[in-house]
Amino acid sequence: MTFDWLKRYMPRGLYGRAALILILPVVALQLVVSVVFIQRHFEGVTEQMSREVAREINAVMALDWPRNAELAEALRLDFLETSPAELPPRDLRRWYDFSGIVVARTLAEYVAGFQRVHLVDDRTVFVWVRPEGAPLMKIEFNRERASASNPHQLLVNMVVFGALMTLIAYLYLRNQLRPITRLSEAAEAFGRGRHVPYSPSGAVEVRAAGHAFLEMRSRIERQIEQRTMMLSGVSHDLRTPLTRLRLGVSMLEEAERVPLERDIDDMQRLIDAFLDFARGNAGNGAPERTAIPDFVQTIVEDCQRAGLPVTLAAADGQGEAMMRQTAMRRAIENLIANASRYGTRCDVSVALTDKSLRIRIEDDGPGIPPEQRDMALRPFVRLDPARNQDKGSGVGLGLAIAADIARMHGGVLRLGESDTLGGLRADIVLAL
Repeated sequence: MTFDWLKRYMPRGLYGRAALILILPVVALQLVVSVVFIQRHFEGVTEQMSREVAREINAVMALDWPRNAELAEALRLDFLETSPAELPPRDLRRWYDFSGIVVARTLAEYVAGFQRVHLVDDRTVFVWVRPEGAPLMKIEFNRERASASNPHQLLVNMVVFGALMTLIAYLYLRNQLRPITRLSEAAEAFGRGRHVPYSPSGAVEVRAAGHAFLEMRSRIERQIEQRTMMLSGVSHDLRTPLTRLRLGVSMLEEAERVPLERDIDDMQRLIDAFLDFARGNAGNGAPERTAIPDFVQTIVEDCQRAGLPVTLAAADGQGEAMMRQTAMRRAIENLIANASRYGTRCDVSVALTDKSLRIRIEDDGPGIPPEQRDMALRPFVRLDPARNQDKGSGVGLGLAIAADIARMHGGVLRLGESDTLGGLRADIVLAL
């Protein structure tokens, strides 16, 4: 048996689920106790009291009421004059008078010659009876004689004490869940590239999870720092021998010099890509408020001045977003350069909403097949020669740098097929 259908009705937040775990058993227990108590106490007492009133009515009727008015008065039963025309067509009670159901049922069962009963309020009961061989009679008596009094007190106590216990449980629950919420916020901020101060607190298990998170964060930061230093150091150290090679090659004959200089240029471009990749993972400063779409429009204008065939096609929404401007500029420029390398046209569009920011770069080039898109986001991966033909070999880091920068901002880089230009569509999507 599966309960998957129940998941869509369950709260999604931790507070909601924990509150449901606490409140649902309390409410269910109160309902069960209330139903049992009302059924066993109020219903039983009301039935017993109504049965006693029915016996008194039968006793007065059996002794011929007109000659036993003193007995009826002693039993607090008022016999009123009436006629068959005044007999109501049906029993009457208020819809919320649940104890009245028991009163009417008991009187109808035990009163001889019972005809109708009216429970008009909490004070008075009218009963119409017609014994065999006797005229129709109307009997009035106090409602307190037929049903248990003050049944609302139980409901009032249930509501008051139930609300009080729920409030106490909520306050305790909030204090227990607050450390989990703080841990979640610190982890989410770290995933977006921000370092939020965090100290473990709360229950033993939550403290253990907090310490594990701090250790994991420290290890990741050390690994990123070590990789960045290694890439930067290796790339920097390679520049010196390349410079010596370039000087040595410049003294050769042109026939021998040109292919060697071409190889040196490729190595220089590879080193520059390594440095960009290292800088992309280094963080490039703290996030700052960035005006959208002005920021993207500035990047597009800079690329146009550099001779790239790029235009800002659309800009929906206006506002600000938190981002590392240097890193995001590098990601967008890499995507624009990639689109310009493999196509003759590049369109950039921006869509800003309350929840997300999407920066889209499209080209009219050959695109990337769906089965190769995940591979294209990996570092140092170059696709099939058809895409790279006569366009320069590249080093396979442009998309990887853009993907890393998007992840650094808590977003994602998605590749697809352009609906307007037919080439590659690259979307940087950031959650705000």
